[in-house]
Amino acid sequence: MTWQKRSLDIFLACVGILFFAIPFAVLFLFLMAVQGRPIFYLSERMKSPNEGFLLWKLRSMEMSAVNSGVTGGDKQARYTRYGKRLRRLRLDEIPQLWNVLKGDMSLVGPRPPLRLYVEDFPELYQRVLTSRPGITGLATLTYHQHETELLAKCVTAEQTDTVYRRRCIPQKARLDLTYQEHQSVCFDLEILAQTVGKVFSVRKSRARK
Repeated sequence: MTWQKRSLDIFLACVGILFFAIPFAVLFLFLMAVQGRPIFYLSERMKSPNEGFLLWKLRSMEMSAVNSGVTGGDKQARYTRYGKRLRRLRLDEIPQLWNVLKGDMSLVGPRPPLRLYVEDFPELYQRVLTSRPGITGLATLTYHQHETELLAKCVTAEQTDTVYRRRCIPQKARLDLTYQEHQSVCFDLEILAQTVGKVFSVRKSRARK
């Protein structure tokens, strides 16, 4: 990671934390009242082929002793009352600004993968994780909605895993490697602007319904 990219991450993460401080406090208290503890969900993700870290998110599902793999239709019944809305508006990812400040993540980059997929696709992730994982990225912008629709149709954990491996991982990796080829501060700012625009468009469409 270049010093310019790291400097941008630190600056914008600090701005984001200040901007979200009061709304996040209100959201925290609201979730505490309606769904109780724990408020946060910590999941191991990989920032390099050999190094993991704890990814912070607002909890959007009921706790389970078995919680491996990505989220698909097989986990629909586990969403909390407001869990789907948190994920749709990406409010559950606000705590990841802390991961950015710590240096585990960047604002823009490939989404941090689970260890099991990195171990099963070592050559692919050796290339993808040359970039620091990000809260958003080119793959998130262009493929996330399609991925969500694909996985939502899965009714078992095995089916979810198979679809993710065969259809999602290769497509996202291709986009992540394309991002690597064109990465720059200006490109990062463009991706961030488009991400913010997409989140607000989702909120507007939900408000009209």
